[in-house]
Amino acid sequence: MPERPAGGPRYRPSMSPAIDPGDARPATLEDVRAAAVRIAPFVRRTPLLSAGAIARDAARGSLCFKCENLQLTGSFKIRGATNAVQRLAAADAPRGVVTHSSGNHALALVAAAGARGIPAYVVMPANASPVKRAAVVAAGGIVETSGNTAAEREALCEAVRARTGATIVPPYDHAWTIAGQGTIALEILADAPDTATIVVPVGGGGMIAGMAIAAKALRPDVRIVGAEPALADDAAESKRTGTRAAQRAPVTIADGLRAPLGALTFPVVRDLVDEIVTVGEDEISAGMRRVYADAKLVIEPSAGVGVAAVLGAAMRPQAAADEARGRTVVVLCGGNADLDALPW
Repeated sequence: MPERPAGGPRYRPSMSPAIDPGDARPATLEDVRAAAVRIAPFVRRTPLLSAGAIARDAARGSLCFKCENLQLTGSFKIRGATNAVQRLAAADAPRGVVTHSSGNHALALVAAAGARGIPAYVVMPANASPVKRAAVVAAGGIVETSGNTAAEREALCEAVRARTGATIVPPYDHAWTIAGQGTIALEILADAPDTATIVVPVGGGGMIAGMAIAAKALRPDVRIVGAEPALADDAAESKRTGTRAAQRAPVTIADGLRAPLGALTFPVVRDLVDEIVTVGEDEISAGMRRVYADAKLVIEPSAGVGVAAVLGAAMRPQAAADEARGRTVVVLCGGNADLDALPW
């Protein structure tokens, strides 16, 4: 039973499986700009904050954090979810929306649906964070539990859609979602025009795809670096081989990054992302702890991945060159941490 609430590059955007059958357009810079206007009343323009002592240890004196951990619902996901919900046709919206998510997209979609006054059904894997699951139910989401693989999640999501008539809002692999996440790049480049490198955590790829589409269209010289757990390194392999890799076993502590690249996000990563670095579990934990201790910010393990990347050996050889070109920005993608189970 569902849980119910208590009270220039090679890249050419692909056609995505449309939320609205009448709109299967690819994500473009124009889509991202339109999304920024559409979502502005419902999301927070998050700050860029200096990384302080972490910048020194990363050998990047101009290192900053884009604080999506301070975003409404605690993560960047509210951007894509809101863009999708606000774009629903008036005839479809009353039947609600449905998605599959390990937590942050679920909470974001429930909030976005609530702002429009429509129901939200959420398929969550059995290994989802209990804290995130409880937050989704408390916010008004109707939760059903699936297996832990992407295929199991997607199958139950389709079953809920068939039963309820709700519209599927994918967590990352759709143009509307991607365009909403891309608004992060617009804000970074507007607030810090000297930005030369942006480090973005990678799971399903919606955030890095949207940001790469926007940033590369506006500033082709900006270097986009993906940061990924070594235990969920399908994006790194996909980038290296040019072929979309299979999902890894969902075991990394960075639960928001366990999803595999999507059919729509993969070609963007392949063609627009400059590099993907991987980090170990101990590095993720250490990066997360450094942000708590030095920056006084609460982040979840997925956000610690980007911090671990700039502190780690893989990005160190490029640090001086990046610093000479301009600012490095690490996206702190979320702050929904389970404070009773911090990884250190």
